[in-house]
This record gives sequence, C-alpha cells and structure tokens, in this order.
Amino acid sequence: MAQTYINGEHIYFAFLAGTKEVTKSREFLNRINVFPVFDSDTGNNLAHTFNYMVDSVKPNKLLGDTLSSLADASLSGARGNSGIIMAQFVNGLAREIGEVKQLSTREFAQKISQAVPYAYEAVSRPVEGTVLTVMREWAEALKKAGEETEDIFKMFLSSLGDARQALQETPNKLKVLKDALVVDAGAQGFVFFLEGIARLVETGNIKELARQKGGEVVIEESLDEVRGEINFRYCSEALLKGNKLDHAELRNNLEPFGDSLIIAGTEEKVKIHLHTNKPDEFFFYLMRYGKILQQKVDDMQRQYQVVHERKNDIALVTDSIADLPLEMIDKYQIHLVPINLEIEGSTFLDKISIKPDQIYSILDTVAEYPTSSQPPLKTVEKLLSFLCEHYKSVIMISVSKELSGTWNVFSQAAKAFQEKGKNISVINSRLNSGAQGLLVQKAAMLIEEGMEHGEIVKKLEERIPDTRIFVSVATFKYMVRGGRLSPMKGLLGKVLNLKPIVSLDEEGRGISFAKAFTRRSNTKKIRSIVKEIQENNPVESYCIVHAGAKEKALSYKDIFTRVLGKEPEYIAEISPIVALSAGIGAVAISLMSSGEKS
Repeated sequence: MAQTYINGEHIYFAFLAGTKEVTKSREFLNRINVFPVFDSDTGNNLAHTFNYMVDSVKPNKLLGDTLSSLADASLSGARGNSGIIMAQFVNGLAREIGEVKQLSTREFAQKISQAVPYAYEAVSRPVEGTVLTVMREWAEALKKAGEETEDIFKMFLSSLGDARQALQETPNKLKVLKDALVVDAGAQGFVFFLEGIARLVETGNIKELARQKGGEVVIEESLDEVRGEINFRYCSEALLKGNKLDHAELRNNLEPFGDSLIIAGTEEKVKIHLHTNKPDEFFFYLMRYGKILQQKVDDMQRQYQVVHERKNDIALVTDSIADLPLEMIDKYQIHLVPINLEIEGSTFLDKISIKPDQIYSILDTVAEYPTSSQPPLKTVEKLLSFLCEHYKSVIMISVSKELSGTWNVFSQAAKAFQEKGKNISVINSRLNSGAQGLLVQKAAMLIEEGMEHGEIVKKLEERIPDTRIFVSVATFKYMVRGGRLSPMKGLLGKVLNLKPIVSLDEEGRGISFAKAFTRRSNTKKIRSIVKEIQENNPVESYCIVHAGAKEKALSYKDIFTRVLGKEPEYIAEISPIVALSAGIGAVAISLMSSGEKS
C-alpha cells in the first residue's frame, strides 16, 4: 500500500537514513570541496551537522514536535556553510509546519517548497550553483510530483532525478567548480542525503542502510592542480542566545567583518557563520546581543597549507598558553589549540576569538571574574584526525599539567590514534607562557632541520629543566580575583607595596620566587637572577612577554640585551588566560639555557 502521509517517526528515520548516506561519503565530499574556499571540510561539517541532529532527538509520532527538536538541535550542531544552510532550511520547515501531528505527502511537499526561501535568506549573498540551487530545484520538482501523486516513493524518486540533474549543472553556474572539474560539495552532500531517504522509502529497512553505497556524482577528480585564494583566514561560527534577535540587523552589522555570512535560527537562538580576518572583533561585538553559547574558529589558511603547502612531515601542536608571535606560528606552520575562556556566560577561544587588549578592557568591570577551562576532547581529536591524514607524525607540547588539564586532554586524544599505530608524542612542558613558547620554537627549529621525531622529543625533554620564566607582577589584585591568592594575602601585599616575582618549580607548579618593594628593585632582582644563570649555564635564547606593558617590555629588552649580549627572540603580549592571574602590567623574561654548565 502506498504511503500517503508523513508523521514524526517518518521524518526522524528519513533524517537518520540521509545522515548515514552523508557520513559514508564524508571523505569524498572533503576531496571535492572548493567553494567558497578550498578548505576540504564540507564532508566533515555536513556529517557533524546531521549526526548531531539525529543523536539529539528521539523518534516521536508528532511531526511538529520532531521537526521542532531537529531544528533546535541543528543550531547547536551546524558547522560550515552547508551545515548552517541546512539548519536554516530545517528551522524554516519546522516553522512552516507548526504543531501538526501529521501531513499528507502532498501537503508536506508544499511545506518543503515554502521552507527553501528561509535557506536563501540565511545567506548574506546567495550564490547559484551551490546547495541552494539544488535544494530549490528539488523542492519545486517534489511539489510538482505531489500534484500528480500522493505516493511518497513515486514523489521522491521523481524529484531525486531533478536534484541529480541540478547537481550536474552546478559547474555551469560557478566558474570555480568548472575550473576544478567538480560539482559543488555542499550540493553533492544534499543529494547524498536525499538518496539515503529515497533508499529508506523504497526498502523501509533501516538496518540495511549502513551496508548500501550511494552513488558519487563528480565530473573528474583532479584537485592536485587546483589552488585557492583565501581572502579571509578564519572560518568563524557562533551560537548566540538572546531576546528578539533581529536577523536583518545582525546581517547589516556583521557584514563589514568579512564574507560568507550565514545566519540561521530563531529570534531566541541563532547560528552565525562568517569568514573573517578578525574573529576576536567579530565575537566581541556579538556579546552586545546576548550570550555566546558556542564558538568555533577554523584557520583555513593553515588547513590549506597542510593539504597543499606542507613544509615538513612532522606536525607541531601546542596550546594557546604558549606565548609566540603570530608571524613565528605562521613561519613554522604551528597548530594552535585554544584554551576556553568563560566571560559572563559567553565562551571564548583564547588568543583566537579574544585578544589581550580585549580582556584588559573588561577585567576591572566584570562582576564575575573570567575563568578558563581545558580544550574539549573532541576538538583535539578532530585536529589529530586531520593531521594524521597528512603528516607522518605529530609532536604535541602542552602547558604544565600542574597548571591545566590540557596535557590530559592531549594525551587522551592521542591515545586512540597511537593505538592505531600513529606516531604521536605528547610532551608535558612543565612550563607556561614565554618559556613554553621558547620550547615550541626549539621544536619547530629541530623539525625544520630535518631531525628525526624520536630525537626531537628526546632533545626537548632534555631542554625543559634549562628553560625558566620570571614574571614581575605589578599588583596582587588580579591574582586575588582569579582565586590564586587569598584576599588576606592580597591585602597584606597591597599594604606593604610588595612587587612579587613569580616563577615555576621543577614540576611546573607556580611559586613565588622572590619579593621586592618597588618595581625598580624588582627589576634589579630579576636582572641579578638572569646574570647568575648566564654565568653558570649560558643562555641560548630568551623572550620577553607582557600584559599591556609594552614600554616596560622594551626597557627589559634594553636591560637584558646588555646582560646577555643578544636581543630577545621576540617580544609578545601574553595569552589572555595568563593575563587573568598575572594581571595588567605584568612583564616576564623567559630564557632557555644551552645545557652546557660552566
């Protein structure tokens, strides 16, 4: 008997079937991803979006309830251009259908057609030849088929042919696709999704889905010669919760920050996608609209380099506590994992979506002092999965495990890949800030010299005890607010006008190394310490980092250039997370000795 109505269970299992088809084809979709940028992640993004939706929702016979749940989950799980467009399409469909229990297949086809404009409205500058085109032409064909039959199988089979044809035509609408000899990856993913649904409609057998293979539509695989131009480096996404969010206002105000702007969702919750060179300004601006529940920032330039312009066979990974200038990170193609920073209910990514000057601007005004947390395990696993596809081995250098759970996350993420034979080493630096930065720089230099993986790890472990940091703290205030010092000790330090020097012990725990009563005597103490180290164990390299104290940092440069007979490797702002405890005005010298003790 022909199926002539759609309820909640039908739509859930349809999404499940489509999700399985997209997931099976994830790597293929990554390979043909060339628009809007060559970042090879459309398959990953669509698979994540759909899987998050079906994993977050339980089957329910009520059509409106099921679609509403899928729509809400889509905003949390949506990733990438195509994923967020799909989320807006599902939200539009849920809005058009409302709270009904079920619809006739003919009515459902009409609602599908009415939901397509939502997807177009989500995109700041809609482009034909993408998933939007295929979605529109499929919906039109489905509606037309629904006028001729109420048999869902016949409707789907008929409209699927139109979707496939529209997919094959995408290169004729987009020059970048024609030049690359591929169809649009997002559109191909959508067709895979439809093929999964059509197969379910035909067989009714969920268990067979995983064993069935969908067809791959591609003109020719020849991406090796294709090179992309990335005008905006960071693919940024935010899940924003607010009150009466005006999508048009958001679009007008966010467009100046970059391109590929997509806004999906409702008046209470939206997912925003943007390609930008200044993710910190973009996210900081969003705070005025509400709480940022999620953030994701992908460095498309680094992703492109890994695939097409990789310098070495060993990948180098560190966390954002390592203070290094961006030009050095770029020079050595270092992969940076940001620590999470919580500010009044909004989540930020250290050094990526929030910069030091922004954290300084709010430290003295926020009612609740910001806190930090280790990077999510899945974030690190995703990075390692990508790196293991393109590198022979990976070296990961974490902030001291006595200061953060980041080392544990790195180790846990690496374990699954190590068990599969991947060569991944996780090093507990027992350091932080500029000292950790010097160790990472040393690793990068050894990799560039062509040294073997195992020898590099051995040399780095040997150099850790010879790497030190000495921080001149301007005030106890921030250490007290951050919970690293009791209010009583903070008050005592203020009364006595103490200017502490903070360092790390051999295990990487924070210690009060020395105290002075003025900044001048504080500097003299650090100078004396460095001079003694130089005499006993010559300094090979050093750097100076600071928290909004550039003039003090430059004076340190002059002082220690005279003491050590060489200029610092670099002067840099400290991580916003390090600034939470060190506080505004802090300055530090980090140095790595040669290990050749006098």
